Amino acid sequence: MNYKYTYESPLGTMIMLGTLTYLTDLFFVDESHAPSYDDAEYIDQLTGPFEVTVMWLNDYFKGQRPRIYPPMQLEGSAFRRSVWSILQTIPYGETTTYGAIGKQIAKAQGKDSMSAQAVGGAVGHNPISIIIPCHRVVGANGQMTGYAGGIARKEYMLRLEQEHK
Repeated sequence: MNYKYTYESPLGTMIMLGTLTYLTDLFFVDESHAPSYDDAEYIDQLTGPFEVTVMWLNDYFKGQRPRIYPPMQLEGSAFRRSVWSILQTIPYGETTTYGAIGKQIAKAQGKDSMSAQAVGGAVGHNPISIIIPCHRVVGANGQMTGYAGGIARKEYMLRLEQEHK
């Protein structure tokens, strides 16, 4: 069975998708890479993983560092999963660049370089917004670029984290 739940965040309505065991998607309803899904195939219910996600989001938006993470199941290519894994290591209140992530992946693969654009594509298709902190990735010169939920949301979250670092 597939489940969904709606969360009203300070930045707008978010949708959670998943199973009784895992959170598989978390996104703003108006974000550019929101997954398409048939509402009729989902039961609207606050499952265990969704309860943990709500607690995580509530803490986050209060400026607290969430301590308990929901169980997540990520589906994507090996490359995308490697990028998403690196995103999860970016500390609260800090940022990194697409290029730095590319260098990290290239080094792990024994390559000289990795396209920052390829990294950007994987970051932009992150299925679990905020919890997998793609908003902490900025352009080479620190510019606010490429957040599927919108630059205003990205700036808000980075400010929130800086204030409570």
